[in-house]
Amino acid sequence: MLEEEIAAFKQISQNKNFLFFTIYEKHTLQPIGNTFLSDINYKNRTAEFNIVIGEKDSRGKGYGTEVAKLVLDYSFQTLGLHNIFLKVFEFNKNAIRAYEKAGFIKCGRRRQAHFLRGRTWDIIYMEALASEFESSAFQNDLH
Repeated sequence: MLEEEIAAFKQISQNKNFLFFTIYEKHTLQPIGNTFLSDINYKNRTAEFNIVIGEKDSRGKGYGTEVAKLVLDYSFQTLGLHNIFLKVFEFNKNAIRAYEKAGFIKCGRRRQAHFLRGRTWDIIYMEALASEFESSAFQNDLH
């Protein structure tokens, strides 16, 4: 099992269209989740944003918003990307608020496209543009 995970990580780390980051709590340096950009297209200057805060006691503390801002800033300022999008399930209200605080706006919806716990949910699409993003990520010392 460990060998498979190491092989998968090596494959991901060598993929130029994928950037993976571990999220650490600033004061304890404990890993609390992961974030990554996938489907990076340098020609069209686009990518998809993904995040998982795995530690339940770290949720609801602003980490998602802060990480999203940092990744957007890095994407726009360092990588030269212009459009970053994400998908989020409609029931994940906290994530939607965090993404909006970070600079994402809703741009579409795929209705009843996700089945969970006996019902269907919409998938909401959100995006952020470099031309609309105000870089403040490195000025923020939230944690």
